[in-house]
Amino acid sequence: MFRRYFTVTKPGIIMGNLISVAGGFLLAARGEVDLVLMLTTLVGLSLVVASGCAINNVIDRDIDAKMARTKRRVTVTGEMSATAALFHALVLAVLGFGALYWYTNTLALGFAAFGFVIYVGVYSLYMKRNSVYGTLVGSLSGAVPPVVGYCAVSGQFDAGAAVLLLMFCVWQMPHSYAIAIFRYQDYQDANIPVLPVAQGVERAKRQIVLYIALYALVVILLPLGGYTGLAFTAVACTTSFWWLLMALRGYRRNIDVAGWARQVFAFSIVNITILSITMAVDYHVAGSQLIALT
Repeated sequence: MFRRYFTVTKPGIIMGNLISVAGGFLLAARGEVDLVLMLTTLVGLSLVVASGCAINNVIDRDIDAKMARTKRRVTVTGEMSATAALFHALVLAVLGFGALYWYTNTLALGFAAFGFVIYVGVYSLYMKRNSVYGTLVGSLSGAVPPVVGYCAVSGQFDAGAAVLLLMFCVWQMPHSYAIAIFRYQDYQDANIPVLPVAQGVERAKRQIVLYIALYALVVILLPLGGYTGLAFTAVACTTSFWWLLMALRGYRRNIDVAGWARQVFAFSIVNITILSITMAVDYHVAGSQLIALT
């Protein structure tokens, strides 16, 4: 009975966001961790993300039915009705936003709300189905979780928060394009205008390389700004360079493009997980180097 209430929230996405929220939180905390604040931030944002995912499943049930990867979702099979899923999402949203409201601050709450509205209202309802730029819009909402964690501690949107937002936003572009390449047939069947379908796989391959190169430059802004140390620098350079080399392999003659895209996608998860953990433990007390942007 309870399985459908769990699976409709896309637990894999929630777990990935938990790691990024914790990374942002611990980066800002710099060793002075308020465990109650950390726990409520993690739980609150996880509930908000779960709510957004449940609503997304309701919105996408028609196109999910056309895709091999998603045709067994409970909102497609009828195991869970749209009404039940929406009510479930409402309860999760109230609990999640309530936790963030009572235990964090206005800025963290505001970013959580911003990510929710972008994901549900802009991406799911319109951009995903109608524009090749849907991936870019979706990446903006996906980059919000570590910023919420960071702002829950700092109470301000400073240079560190800005780098996190840009870093996670840029990371999601090659991550998403790689999925769209090895799931090309699914997206084509559902008539979703992702870049490989709308403008070709070769263009998507070039974009993957360019975004990974940009990502490698962005992650270095954390140590350059005094937020992380040498360990983070070493890990960031190593993993980003390896990811870039992996992406460049896509231009080898007679390569299995789908297999290559799966490798790029898999390593993107390894990359962002390792960096989230490393920035959480290799923090620097930036002191006067912090530059408040607002």
